Amino acid sequence: MCPAIMERSSSAVPLLDGLRVATQVCCRTSALGWLLGATLAVCSSTFSHGQDKSEQNAQTSASPSKATTVLPFAHAHNDYLHERPLLDALDQGFASVEADVFLIDDELYVAHTFVEVDRSKTLRKLYLDPLRKIVEKNQGRVHPGSTEPLILLVDIKTDAKKTFAELHRQLLEYRSMLVLASDGDDPRGGAVHVIVSGNRPFEEIEEASPRLAAIDGRLSDLGHNRSKLHYPLISDNWNSHFRWRGDGEISDDELKKLRGIVKSTHDEGRRLRFWAIPDREEVWKLLHREQVDFINTDRLSDLKIAFE
Repeated sequence: MCPAIMERSSSAVPLLDGLRVATQVCCRTSALGWLLGATLAVCSSTFSHGQDKSEQNAQTSASPSKATTVLPFAHAHNDYLHERPLLDALDQGFASVEADVFLIDDELYVAHTFVEVDRSKTLRKLYLDPLRKIVEKNQGRVHPGSTEPLILLVDIKTDAKKTFAELHRQLLEYRSMLVLASDGDDPRGGAVHVIVSGNRPFEEIEEASPRLAAIDGRLSDLGHNRSKLHYPLISDNWNSHFRWRGDGEISDDELKKLRGIVKSTHDEGRRLRFWAIPDREEVWKLLHREQVDFINTDRLSDLKIAFE
């Protein structure tokens, strides 16, 4: 699929629909080469045109619009889908933001799916450059007065090794603001802690020099004596472990299971997050009460209001 077809114009809609049909046909016929060639030609043409409103919005402000109380447990899932990526989350006091990235032509683009990639939405423009300006403005921190770094969770959607290689290359330009994972007991300094999720090239991340990113682990990583510097965060799919969706009370068995997971994670000095949670207040409150470290949400202002 063409990575640049999210120019929000009426003429792009039938083109996108046509490519979707072509992809389906491509899987069922022998005309694979012709269809891929045609798709590539369309992509090359579309990818070279125009900027959309998101770039203009990103350039209107390099910092949050106001000071706010930090919510150390708040994680902005799919943060880039908000009107002002990064900045809306910081305005609400979020301590962690998530960006899905695709490697295309030696650049990292932020998008939810491959067909939504837009050339104006790069990791640099939406996150790294604004964060550097914010950190410089706030005397070395993202949130003024906070002692904890902001977590930038980079979810790799393309080839793990190639994408991380480009990510590391870009992070070198911003190393002065990043948490550096040394070989000691604790990571050193930094206003932004980059953690890699999704397609994770474990060895490459662990052996990178300097080590500017850590690994988003899974529950299956617990109990294997993995370095907490390399695996500071454990994330897993809520639906793989629990059936409770926020209606009524969570069952005693599931509550016991949740408490066991929290204890096992904290005993190893790591923090815990679940994705795909029911995005509602009843679930947020339970996770916070049970000391789950990060609450995953797309509802930024609603979560802040729920904990005021």
